[in-house]
Amino acid sequence: MTLNPENTQFGEKSVTPEEKTGLVRGVFDSVADNYDLMNDLMSGGVHRLWKDRLIAMIRPQDNQAFLDVAGGTGDIAFRIKGKAPCANITICDLNQHMLSVGRDRAIDQGCVNAFTWATGNAEKLPFPDETFDVYTIAFGLRNVTHIDTALAEAARVLKPGGRFFCLEFGQVKNPMLAKFYDTYSRTIIPKIGKYIAKDEESYQYLIESIRKFPRADDLCNRMKTAGFTRATATALTGGIVHIHQGNKPDIKAVR
Repeated sequence: MTLNPENTQFGEKSVTPEEKTGLVRGVFDSVADNYDLMNDLMSGGVHRLWKDRLIAMIRPQDNQAFLDVAGGTGDIAFRIKGKAPCANITICDLNQHMLSVGRDRAIDQGCVNAFTWATGNAEKLPFPDETFDVYTIAFGLRNVTHIDTALAEAARVLKPGGRFFCLEFGQVKNPMLAKFYDTYSRTIIPKIGKYIAKDEESYQYLIESIRKFPRADDLCNRMKTAGFTRATATALTGGIVHIHQGNKPDIKAVR
């Protein structure tokens, strides 16, 4: 397998691909209990607007089957259910602890049986070919060891005509905003992790991983290589995040 730089980068550290997968699992074991609270604190609540925009672009329908990968705490899945209460929604995550947090949230909301919960790696999903209408992954793709493998897996499990959506951090183009964001993320976020989540090191990694993630145009090209058409990236909040979207070709339409 050809190595892209992110295959051997755990933040600023150089590791083997096998080591990276284990280290990422360890990070999310550590941060799971405070994950949603930390998202609110780190983004000032803006992550909720980004996720709402993602759902608006998806336009969920009751007759669709959804797969939310790296979705353990349920933030995206709950939003999908809010728009399409009868949809078939599967939440898949590499980390059992994250899934436990999501299940607890679903129990509190009285909807635990509204979802299918699955433990699985984005690089080797435990689902048959052509199972889902929509695949979502929010702030998870940058933690995947082999991004191209995960993109190919997304294409595999989607039905012809299915849609891929990835919400992920990006590159800020405005120089003033970029300088502020860089300073804030490097100095403030790890300290929030230290005092709130009692884990500065994990949040240091998460910030470093943002800087190692492929640029938006690069990821779009890699989506195309994986078999997606209409690969686009929509910048939000000055490029702090992007919503990447692609379509699996509809075989019937091609014919």
